Amino acid sequence: MRHPSPHRPRVLHVSEQTLTVSELGVVVRAALEQAMPYGVWVEGEIQGISRSRSGHVYFDLIEPAETSGTAPVATMPVVLFRDARDRVNRLLKRHGDPIRMTDGVRVRIQGTVDFYPPNGRLQLRMSAIDPTYTLGVLAAEREALLRRLSESGMLRANARHAVPIVPLRVGVVTSIGSAAHADITTVFERSERAFTLVEVDTAVQGAGAERSIAAAIRAVGEAGVDVVLVVRGGGSKTDLAVFDHADVADAIVHAPTPVFTGIGHDIDHSVADEVAHTAHTTPTAAAQAIVAVVDDWLARLSSRETDIAHHTRRALATADERLEHLQRDVVRTTGRALERANTRLANSSARLRRSAVRTETSALALLDQAVVRIGLATRHRLRTAELTLDTASARTNALDPSIALARGWSITRGPDGAVVRSVADVSAGAELTTQVADGTITSTIAFDE
Repeated sequence: MRHPSPHRPRVLHVSEQTLTVSELGVVVRAALEQAMPYGVWVEGEIQGISRSRSGHVYFDLIEPAETSGTAPVATMPVVLFRDARDRVNRLLKRHGDPIRMTDGVRVRIQGTVDFYPPNGRLQLRMSAIDPTYTLGVLAAEREALLRRLSESGMLRANARHAVPIVPLRVGVVTSIGSAAHADITTVFERSERAFTLVEVDTAVQGAGAERSIAAAIRAVGEAGVDVVLVVRGGGSKTDLAVFDHADVADAIVHAPTPVFTGIGHDIDHSVADEVAHTAHTTPTAAAQAIVAVVDDWLARLSSRETDIAHHTRRALATADERLEHLQRDVVRTTGRALERANTRLANSSARLRRSAVRTETSALALLDQAVVRIGLATRHRLRTAELTLDTASARTNALDPSIALARGWSITRGPDGAVVRSVADVSAGAELTTQVADGTITSTIAFDE
């Protein structure tokens, strides 16, 4: 089979020739080389990157549509052969490895448009990269996002949340199993505090990582944590670019609790750091900051305890002194009071003794007078009683039947023993008993008139 030289003009005029497929491929390839003999610079976004065992790198360079989620405006397959890849890596290292070629990274690359006849594939053979372009794009997007957040008043929204006094329930957003995850876990374990870690595993770089991180922040925020910790270790600018994404910033801005960040190293500062409550240089520093909040509270508590103990001891000492003074005062006061009481008691006793003597003398005098009066009254009453008794005796004697009988009187009683006072009290034949001074006379009534 004939393979015409790609530089011979005649291969560009083939309208009358019949070509084989391979010849057509050569013609196409030659036309491309003639049209762009020195290669071309192309900007776009990496998509579907893969690396072969032989060291070659393959990806699509796309021009994204303006509407998210729709098909790209254009796509160009790119191949970076191993030799060219080594040159590109050396170039990036000279610039400090600022970018990493991964899905979603905007790049400006140089290459030759090539047609590969065996599979009819039009592709760009990459030979160089412009890291400043990617860094410029990232910086421009970052500044635009920060400006929008500032203008909307949301840049420091999360900073307005108060950090709990004892933030022991910590939400962790990171790639579980990573070095950053190991670092913060070690910090919390060594603190010997009762921390509870609510962990959500998420990708922290690559295409779509921003959505995963944002969802993880929302998830731990809904889990009732005291503070959210967003961390990842160091990396290139493009590795960390996910933390400059609007989705991540929005999740932090609207988080219901304070968000602490520890992203990258000392020189790295992302939009996530800007909108977070508190940004730290490393994951370890972020975890240590949370531990420090708890330690500070414990220190204040210990200080308060020391102050309370000190003031209590002072109060007790003062109270003891006052009690001792009071005891002395009570003793002195009691002694004086007892002295005064003894004096008053002695005076009272003397007055009582004098009063008792006067009272006794008066009582004896009164008693003597009473005895005299009682004696006189008794003699008078006795004389009166004697007179009364004589009169009663005289009256009694005057009424005594025996005395009347002795003077010659008699008492006649009927059969029933009743005194006969009238002839009507008896009848003929009745037996009468008559009592005289020296005995009784029994008689029978013969007749009555």
